[in-house]
Amino acid sequence: MTNLSGLVPATRAALAGLPVDVAPRLLGGVLEASVAGELVAVRLTEVEAYHGAGTGAEPDPGSHARMGRTARNATMWGEPGHLYVYLSHGIHSCVNVVCGPVGQAGGVLLRGGEIVEGESIAFARRPAARVARDLARGPGRLGDALGLRHPVHDGIDAVEGTPQADAVVRLWLPAAVRTDIATGPRVGVAGVAGTAAFPWRFWIAGDPTVSVFRWGRGARPLA
Repeated sequence: MTNLSGLVPATRAALAGLPVDVAPRLLGGVLEASVAGELVAVRLTEVEAYHGAGTGAEPDPGSHARMGRTARNATMWGEPGHLYVYLSHGIHSCVNVVCGPVGQAGGVLLRGGEIVEGESIAFARRPAARVARDLARGPGRLGDALGLRHPVHDGIDAVEGTPQADAVVRLWLPAAVRTDIATGPRVGVAGVAGTAAFPWRFWIAGDPTVSVFRWGRGARPLA
């Protein structure tokens, strides 16, 4: 049984703000995923916020929804608390928590975390991992460890826990925002969207499961 001490169930209201405002609230929270009857839970240690077209005061050129609604990003435009699961490089399924009002696209990418339940299951899903801290260190690894896959789990509800395909997911949030949060540019995002102009990556300072930072193509420190 996952230790959920100090956590509260996620609600639509708690996730209805702009992703850049909601993202820090997720840190230290837990996402539980039961897939084909196997439960894995991850404590979230690193996230990134993304805004779609018309969401927030400034356009986000790094977002999948920067040009508007498409078949790929449709989940981002729905009600908060669902998971936007997309395929990265044709291999890894990455997991985002949809945030913001219905009709405004937004999501928080789950970049890193600590497996706190189902470690043996996560190792079976990620046989290349040598140590526990690497099981969900990076968004592709996190999705693989949880067993969530695009497209069958895209749109699954992490608030109500409604079953979808072979999975049930639940999101739990800290009762209060942590005080040990660091922030900076998003990892590997191209151009200005990956610079300090968008300090929309948030992580628990000093946590070993936070991924290694790298600049995206054409992204450089601002002068």
